[in-house]
Amino acid sequence: MEQDRWSRVKGRLRSSVGEDVYTSWFARMDLEGVQDESVRLSVPTRFLKSWIQAHYAERVLSCWQAEMPEVHRIDLTVRTALRPAAPAKEMPAPVDTRRVERAAPELRATATTPVSVNHDALGGSPLDPRLTFASFVIGRSNTLAHAAARQVAEGRRGDPVMFNPLYIHAGVGLGKTHLLQAVTWAGNSGNERKVLYLTAEKFMYGFVAALKTQTALAFKEALRGIDVLVIDDLQFLQGKSTQAEFCHTLNALIDAGRQVVIAADRPPSDLESLDDRVRSRLAGGLVVEMGSLGEELRLGILKSRVAAARAHHASFSVPDPVLDYLARTITHNGRDLEGAINRLLAHSKLNAQPVTLEMAEREVRDLIRPQEPKRIKIEDIQRVVARQYNVSRSDLLSSRRTANVVRPRQVAMYLAKTMTLRSLPEIGRRFGGRDHTTVLHAVRKIEALVGKDTTLSEEVDALKRQLQQE
Repeated sequence: MEQDRWSRVKGRLRSSVGEDVYTSWFARMDLEGVQDESVRLSVPTRFLKSWIQAHYAERVLSCWQAEMPEVHRIDLTVRTALRPAAPAKEMPAPVDTRRVERAAPELRATATTPVSVNHDALGGSPLDPRLTFASFVIGRSNTLAHAAARQVAEGRRGDPVMFNPLYIHAGVGLGKTHLLQAVTWAGNSGNERKVLYLTAEKFMYGFVAALKTQTALAFKEALRGIDVLVIDDLQFLQGKSTQAEFCHTLNALIDAGRQVVIAADRPPSDLESLDDRVRSRLAGGLVVEMGSLGEELRLGILKSRVAAARAHHASFSVPDPVLDYLARTITHNGRDLEGAINRLLAHSKLNAQPVTLEMAEREVRDLIRPQEPKRIKIEDIQRVVARQYNVSRSDLLSSRRTANVVRPRQVAMYLAKTMTLRSLPEIGRRFGGRDHTTVLHAVRKIEALVGKDTTLSEEVDALKRQLQQE
């Protein structure tokens, strides 16, 4: 009897919302039972539960009432052995027709609460409570990235978007994730905008999971309802279908005036695994590089971490000569600096000894790495070569074949092949869309000339030195 009614209710739902929406949201909803004035239904994921409660609760209730007028409440739960249903206190109030006027605003509030619904239902990546703007140390290498991130975080719903997407790139441990999580914390604190932080891996996982559970349309709709989408480690985004979905989501959000913030370990043009359309859209926003940490900034980070440690260990102290030593010798990234402070704290507390320079030298010796050669970029090569030969960068990328442009272009291609890890096709693309055979010809030509032309050999050596020093 109950199942017959449930079949009729599902038919009403299908007619009411349409086949596509029904398939996305209701096809996997099951009837658990009917008791007095209440109907108990279940769905397989918290995501479906949250979305249905926020957007379709009254629709489901009205369809039930068409079959059973005495029903006044719908209870929706999550059925799974792996993830128990959310505690009752986290569930939005059930819809009761005797107080629909009061229930509807509550449901709308649930749909727009970023932390509780968006981060949980969409599977947002975990946030570290320490990574806020208050704990971010500003220096010359990250000033612009910090200012742009603050501007995004302080925006309000309906404000015009100044730059979209905001794309921040830097090497490991230079503060990208810190800034992105700071944007998320700040945006969510006001409860006005929906801000979602996802790693590229989590985005891929969410999309694949939605495909498996036949909720892909729902996943897309939910993502495109975000006010600020924050994606970390974009370089790890793999798979043609996932990249295509990311491209569609990116375009939909930007076209709708929503903010997108992205971080990766290289500029958009160097993400060779991504589709050209995605790279082009990313490059069309504000692209900001966070440079390596200067000694002054490293010292500021160390002092900040010591102050944070002293909040829990009041007796912990690091003398200035030790901080200067650490700032001078640990040059790789901010995580190594934090690791050094943690080691000193552990040694000081466990051995009940004050921090000394001798102890610091012993405890952090493995963090002092040999200076790595600078990572040269093709843009740097083009800029330095253009300056050396008194031509413009656009000349190097153009189709001009005059002698004063051809030779510098060949030198720049040769340096790009010998000083970077870029492939011949990638170098050709970065030099005005040339074929890889053109690059190979230029490389062989300069290699041959350098062996017998002393002047050219000296010029090339000088260019290499400039690139390593800049």
